[in-house]
Amino acid sequence: MVCYVTNGSFLDANNMDGLRACLTSEFSKVYCFNLRGNQRTSGETSRMEGGKIFGSGSRTPVAITLLIKNPEHKGACELFYHDIGDYLSQKEKLEIISQFKSINAISWQKLTPNNSHDWIDQRNEEFEHFVSIGNKDSEIIERTIFNNYVLGLTTSRDTWIYNFSKNDLTGNISGMIDFYNLQVINYTNLPNDKRSDIEKFIDTDTKKISWSRGLKKQLSQLKSYNFENKSLRVGMYRPYFKQWVYFNKDFNEYIYQLPKIFSNDLVKNLVICVTGRGATKDFCALISNTLPDLEMISKGQCFPLYTYEKIEIEESGLFDTPAESGYRKKENITDAMLSEFRTQYADVKISKQDIFYYVYGVLHSPEYKTRFASDLKKMLPRIPFAKDFWAFSQAGRDLAALHLNYETIEPYALIEEINGAVDFTVEKMKFPSKADKSKIIYNAHVTLSGIPLEAYEYVVNGKSAIEWIMERYAVTIDKDSGIKNNPNDWSENPRYILDLVKRIVAVSVGSVEIVKGLPDLEERK
Repeated sequence: MVCYVTNGSFLDANNMDGLRACLTSEFSKVYCFNLRGNQRTSGETSRMEGGKIFGSGSRTPVAITLLIKNPEHKGACELFYHDIGDYLSQKEKLEIISQFKSINAISWQKLTPNNSHDWIDQRNEEFEHFVSIGNKDSEIIERTIFNNYVLGLTTSRDTWIYNFSKNDLTGNISGMIDFYNLQVINYTNLPNDKRSDIEKFIDTDTKKISWSRGLKKQLSQLKSYNFENKSLRVGMYRPYFKQWVYFNKDFNEYIYQLPKIFSNDLVKNLVICVTGRGATKDFCALISNTLPDLEMISKGQCFPLYTYEKIEIEESGLFDTPAESGYRKKENITDAMLSEFRTQYADVKISKQDIFYYVYGVLHSPEYKTRFASDLKKMLPRIPFAKDFWAFSQAGRDLAALHLNYETIEPYALIEEINGAVDFTVEKMKFPSKADKSKIIYNAHVTLSGIPLEAYEYVVNGKSAIEWIMERYAVTIDKDSGIKNNPNDWSENPRYILDLVKRIVAVSVGSVEIVKGLPDLEERK
């Protein structure tokens, strides 16, 4: 018999299915007491996880696992599980543990692992029969809605790569590139026998550069670079939060196939970004028409309406797709899936755009997200054929119109309470108190009031859209690099941020209304 107090993430982590399989094959009995406390989550999920067992010493969930191997045991392993409960403080959890005294006092739930070695939050078998939204596993051949999809932008140096000010971003990147090139020169001048340890050579002054694995590799290869003005783009860093970004394969750690989706500023595209595997936030989806960051939606997988292929010579054949800004546009929803949707619904009017918005509508269905919550934590979405295709497709269009045009829609009629001088610059927005979210103290002179509480029901990437705006539109100075990021630099319109808050309230209220109006899935078998 062995007993461990460990990180409890192995209980439902995707990459721990092998460990779970091993434990139930090696031992006769397994008792697992889940103490929760995962503070790498956010919002309501974080509150449900409750207090950290070891206080400030750990943000991870904690579990006590007792493993028993009995050579006389016959048959499969007996798996017993107990969840300590929701919304408990550290003190309450420790009192419960103390009162139990031994495993004999615990009301154990007997679990039967499924074929995927899930212990808790087991997958719904119905989900497996839905259509895959996308698949990159060459060993699995199945019908999919999208040909291609890609992760959001991974920079490994966000503070340097993103900024509200185009001029400041240019200065930050230019300075870092100059310093990097100087490092290349100094490294080149070293004798060959002194170049073995790149870690000892590099200057790690965080005021001058932010190193990553990829950049160190490029230094070891003696590659030098110039600042490229064409790499300055607009990106969606977090929900409803755009910044200037230096989109460049040499100074972004991973750009994946994003150049095929957002090739340049002249190319138009839409992507549906969904929560990816390994995320600690509840599943959600958000559409974007600009370059998405990996954490715009946590570990975001992005499904584009189109992909673009660079062409060198203009072709004009009868059956060629017209070129767009030097790129050939290709539809990303498969022909086979268009045919299948038309067959399922006996409606030849269905287009690939209709399917795109249908997917977006289904991904917002509260029923879908609740019924298949466990599946969505473990794999990419699979899409059912709902009874009412057009209801979900139209809802997806309506949601997309709100979510894409959030900077231009009519602001919600909040009350502006002006105290003293009229000043719309922002430092850090806040609520009057934790209990009062009907008002936002915008700055020392302006308070916005009359916010309907239902607006906070629109949650994206772990928190309400309104709270994303409050958190991100704040002046920050990075302690390592000293880089300042000032949201007041984003727009020449002094009311931009104030009106943005009002517009996000309108987006939130409208989204909640559309989502509540969605019908039941009543999926076709």
